[in-house]
Amino acid sequence: MSEDHKKTLQTQLWNIANTLRGKMGADEFRDYILGFIFYKYLSERMHLFADEILKHDGIKFDFIDETTKKGSELLAAIKEEAIERLGYFLKPTELFSKVAGKGAQKTDNFILEDLTAVLKHIEASTMGHASEDDFEGLFEDLDLGSSKLGKTENQKNELIAKVLAHLDKIDFRLADTEADVLGDAYEYLIGQFASGAGKKAGEFYTPQEVSTILAKIVTTGKKKLKSVYDPTCGSGSLLLRVAKEVEDVGHFYGQEMNPTTYNLARMNMILHGVHYQRFDLKNEDTLEHPAPEHADLRFEAIVANPPFSADWSASAIHESDDRFSAYGKLAPKTKADFAFVQHMVHHLDSGATMACVLPHGVLFRGGAEGHIRRYLIEDCNYLDAVIGLPANIFYGAGIPTCVLVFKKQRENPDDILFIDASQGFEKVGNQNKLRPEHIERIVSTYQKRESIAKFSHVAEQSEVEENDYNLNIPRFVDTFDKEDSINLDEIASKLTALESEMSRTNQFIASFCAELGIKTPL
Repeated sequence: MSEDHKKTLQTQLWNIANTLRGKMGADEFRDYILGFIFYKYLSERMHLFADEILKHDGIKFDFIDETTKKGSELLAAIKEEAIERLGYFLKPTELFSKVAGKGAQKTDNFILEDLTAVLKHIEASTMGHASEDDFEGLFEDLDLGSSKLGKTENQKNELIAKVLAHLDKIDFRLADTEADVLGDAYEYLIGQFASGAGKKAGEFYTPQEVSTILAKIVTTGKKKLKSVYDPTCGSGSLLLRVAKEVEDVGHFYGQEMNPTTYNLARMNMILHGVHYQRFDLKNEDTLEHPAPEHADLRFEAIVANPPFSADWSASAIHESDDRFSAYGKLAPKTKADFAFVQHMVHHLDSGATMACVLPHGVLFRGGAEGHIRRYLIEDCNYLDAVIGLPANIFYGAGIPTCVLVFKKQRENPDDILFIDASQGFEKVGNQNKLRPEHIERIVSTYQKRESIAKFSHVAEQSEVEENDYNLNIPRFVDTFDKEDSINLDEIASKLTALESEMSRTNQFIASFCAELGIKTPL
């Protein structure tokens, strides 16, 4: 039942999102529709929570009169408990259904000012409380005065009212605590927006198939995690994917530089039912100005899909930074890939696993990158596996990529596993897709750590050293298909027979030409 509802919900939400398509760019209407869905979610959670508190009194939350003394006292008590348990508070008149209902009226249906006030009140309700950082600025990307919504205020109001009215008819079924139907639908929408966002998609979304590989790798052999960290967390999809692979994650940590994407990540966490006290996401530049609150933390699992070959300062000030100082060299200014690796390795706890997606160039480029790569393998012995993925599986990035797996306490310190999964995909339109069987083969091979002809190879450390720490996968996994051997004697016999046949044919043609009295063609 929940699977059918999930698919129906996904279709309904995508259809509503398309109400805004054509008015603005994909990344812009994404922010509006996801923001409104989040507001409806917060509203319905507040409604359910308050009704449960009021159940013994026989009172419904949305029937409380806020203007009476008794109503005010009830709301004050509910607010105190809601702030502690949910992290925020909404008054009955601020519920999504109330605002949407007003917008659907024939007259007196102007809701833009009301909606703006409600969204500000949600954030304001958290001020001075533990949840303040997690709700601050959450709705700042919902500019209800934008000209992209319409030329006049009435046109803007009409469009927003229409979207809210459609959303109001959808049952999110939040009372069904067994299924994360809305969370899955939200992820589906984020994925749909990513597919149309081109190169921008990489800023906020990692394809679920890749997320699944990383998540399964870092949770291998574990049922619970104390912590998981993503230093470039985007929409938070990777962190949430890890949670699906274990019974429990104690705490989620992440950093995201883009403010809009940072807001999306916090919404995603809350909407998936992650309590505000269990996640700590920061709007920071991971390499240049990492969150000071995370500086001394070490994590049990780390996953990441950093921006490929990004620019960074490579400033001399980083040479004394604990994250980079031991290596003797900084990652190049125009290729920060190894800077992200160094940052993550620094925060990796003993006995923990880290898996990150990177461009293939990190496997073989020389200079400072070659020096850092060698240090990680020869001096630290942290590299556990190298997995080559197919090209064109990321939106807006057609290049082949790889997954590097690191551990500080490796169960197999004398070798490194290489997997060439570059040919395991299905072509879907312009995109290559990993199917469940492709994912299963990669993860199973990693977990069993086995050599499979033309797919994987467990390389001794001496092999890596012999290759001068160049990790290019074809050096270790031979995928060359031998051509069938050619029997030259047999070919010579066939040529002789063919020559003889051609000679007979020429004689036959010549005899016909003689009978006809015409010149024989050469």
